[in-house]
Amino acid sequence: MSDELIDLQTTVAFQERNLNELADILTAQQKQLDVLRAEVQLLRERVAYLEAAPRQQAEPFSAAEERPPHY
Repeated sequence: MSDELIDLQTTVAFQERNLNELADILTAQQKQLDVLRAEVQLLRERVAYLEAAPRQQAEPFSAAEERPPHY
């Protein structure tokens, strides 16, 4: 009976360790998700801002304006 008890205690200790490791991993992943959600929200806000901003007409420029200043 003592060997069976030791086996059960060993199994329980192993399961507790695994459960704690999984909980730590889950916590880390949740933190990553929170960061990614915040970044996605920021990107959405930036895109919405850029879409709402009045578009400026790009003025055509001549080939002379494209030359580097040393010409």
